[in-house]
Amino acid sequence: MLTLKEELGAAHGLKADGSPFIIAEMSGNHNASLQRALEIVDAAAATGAHALKIQTFTADSMTLDLDEGEFSIRDPKSLWAGRRLYDLYEEAKTPAEWHKPIFDRAREKGILCFSTPFSEDALELLESLNAPCYKIASFEAVDLPLIKAVASTKKPMIISTGMATVVEIAEAVEAAREGGCTNLTLLKCTSSYPASPENTNLLTIPQIKATFDCNVGLSDHTLGIGVSVAAIALGASVIEKHFIIDRSEGGVDSAFSLEPDEFTSLVNETERAYQALGHIHFGGTASEQAGRKKRRSLYIGEDLKAGDILTPSSLRRIRPGSGLAPKYYEMLLGRRVGRNVSRGTPMSWDLLEREDA
Repeated sequence: MLTLKEELGAAHGLKADGSPFIIAEMSGNHNASLQRALEIVDAAAATGAHALKIQTFTADSMTLDLDEGEFSIRDPKSLWAGRRLYDLYEEAKTPAEWHKPIFDRAREKGILCFSTPFSEDALELLESLNAPCYKIASFEAVDLPLIKAVASTKKPMIISTGMATVVEIAEAVEAAREGGCTNLTLLKCTSSYPASPENTNLLTIPQIKATFDCNVGLSDHTLGIGVSVAAIALGASVIEKHFIIDRSEGGVDSAFSLEPDEFTSLVNETERAYQALGHIHFGGTASEQAGRKKRRSLYIGEDLKAGDILTPSSLRRIRPGSGLAPKYYEMLLGRRVGRNVSRGTPMSWDLLEREDA
């Protein structure tokens, strides 16, 4: 299966290779301002991100307009403690009428734009804008009818797996593939905000790839970029990270979003991590060959006359590397030189006195 970047690359001006596909997630960081949303598009494009992702929902498509019970956030540790779900989604939504200006601005800036649909109505809107691919959020990974609807577009799909059991992931994968999706990426995700590195469990990434035979990546809610860079070494080909212009402005996801300089570092360092993977190789690369001359070897450490015995002081294991390898050191101690030898001469077999002489 082609990676997401390879699948989308040729048609959208991306380098069509297996290097990381980096997604800047706007979420609700526009703070209910279209102008701010467009500025986020510009800033994301400037970081080198390959895609900007938004979220397509209304408060009514997410929950019910109720106060009681589980329709309010009671967890005192939550960033949104005390908020009603309905109000939170109303604040965070990206209005339908903003979508075309955001998609158009992204095309102008040369950055891919797509979204997470949370309903069939949202999917219909995004199809009208010719979205190139789709994302299913962790909390919707159990919404199999939605997954099937998205899969029916035959476009690449990303599914976050936060909280999902192996069985639930398998059900989502089956729904996607049966629905018509042929390019699927599963993202390891820890659905806490922010997430801690200790709860990220990146070693799950290669297990997901092996179990479900699909592309893998990371939806990263930790602070900083270290976790994302580490994910590349474990096979992640997609990294999604929340993006904001200025955390001090606040916003529903500001606490765990990267600012532009940080996101630029994410793009650069994940690319370096990918380049560093290379392939299994021993014996030194072409760039290292000159260094062989600087390795340790055996040298004559004192002026010697013919017949003198090689001792620890007269036979030295030093740099550079023009003499015999140090592995012959013990073998040579006690042997005699066959001619006068100056200090600093690389040790070679022809310096030895012939044993049959």
